[in-house]
Amino acid sequence: MEILERGDSHEDHRAGVAMRFGSAEEAKQCAKALLYGAGLSRHFPLKAKAEAKKYEGAAVGEKEAAGRRDYRGMPVFTIDSAETKDIDDAISLEKTDTGYRLGVHIADVSHYVRPGSALDAEAFARGTSVYYADSVIPMLPRQLSNGICSLNEGADRLAFSCMMELDAAGRVVDYAFVKSVIRSRVKGVYKEVNAIFDGTADNALRQRYAAVAQELPLMRELYHKLAKLRAARGAMDIESGEAKLVLDEAGRCVDVVKRERGEAEQMIEEFMLLANSSAAALARRLKLPFVYRVHEAPDPERIEKLKQTLTAAGVDFHFAGDTPTTLELAKLLADTRGTNLERPVHTSVLRSMAKAKYEPQPKGHFGLALADYAHFTSPIRRYPDLAIHRILSDVCAGMDDGAVQKNMRSSRPKHRCSPPSARCWP
Repeated sequence: MEILERGDSHEDHRAGVAMRFGSAEEAKQCAKALLYGAGLSRHFPLKAKAEAKKYEGAAVGEKEAAGRRDYRGMPVFTIDSAETKDIDDAISLEKTDTGYRLGVHIADVSHYVRPGSALDAEAFARGTSVYYADSVIPMLPRQLSNGICSLNEGADRLAFSCMMELDAAGRVVDYAFVKSVIRSRVKGVYKEVNAIFDGTADNALRQRYAAVAQELPLMRELYHKLAKLRAARGAMDIESGEAKLVLDEAGRCVDVVKRERGEAEQMIEEFMLLANSSAAALARRLKLPFVYRVHEAPDPERIEKLKQTLTAAGVDFHFAGDTPTTLELAKLLADTRGTNLERPVHTSVLRSMAKAKYEPQPKGHFGLALADYAHFTSPIRRYPDLAIHRILSDVCAGMDDGAVQKNMRSSRPKHRCSPPSARCWP
């Protein structure tokens, strides 16, 4: 609605319908209304669309692959949800004499989205992809997000790979970031991989994963070691009860179910955490201008409210200091998991946390109990990841920190809003 005329009293005001979306019973129409109210648009500016059109049906040729590390002969593959179309991360794993060699291969979006381009300006304005109901407003047009920058099965793709050497316990002892070319052997699906892990997969399903049959058990083995290390350092695992809307063909919401996280989901999360942490560690070591993902310790006022809630719920707790450590909070979460106190305790701990944010200084991540953390693994849908890819690309090209800083400043997009009414995210 919009005000057409203001009168001297409420009954004298005149209003008109600014936009009509349809029935409020349809989840898709409600989502459209909410997106409109938030200033989010599915449409890209003409210049950005024209640039994206050049990548329609694009393929990676040998000229583009030249000079890159060739990993097409490795058993690289992806694991995502069944409905995922923008596949920007793949994995590989080998057993070594001293432990493991884990590869996290991320779509090289920075090769296609260049500073100063209309695509870059629009991606900067959007900031992230926005997922809602059963759809998405992408940060980049489909020619990139679902096409040349999506690590589709059997297709050659340019990637930015984080290759990590791990010891027998799963600790990272060395890492390297390299520009590469890969070819995914399998488009894995979380639900199917979980079925293989728990032994319920039939022969047909196992045959679909035959190309990575040796790697999957090895990955599961490494995941369990990483999970032990995560628990030992006190990383918090909060059950937030994320909901998933189930829509029928007409766009009506027919059910709301809890989004489940099985072994496969948690395994990929651990592998991505290692790559993100390695990127931040490299930036700190080289003193690079960088975009860190920072999560600071909770403030005393929120901790006091948490203590009051725990006391009212009859939870027996003890914090050695004024601010609990991550290990103390992790124990509290573990002790109440699976009990009737899980929801109130986990929700209260979540509400006591500070908000994670992006900062140029490495202050660590309290919730993950990591000294170094950044976002490297999703440049298709997060602009900070794209910025980090550009910085690390400069490092791979041999630039020192001064040259990286200069290049970063010269390529910074101007703050702008894209028509007709997309929100600006500085």
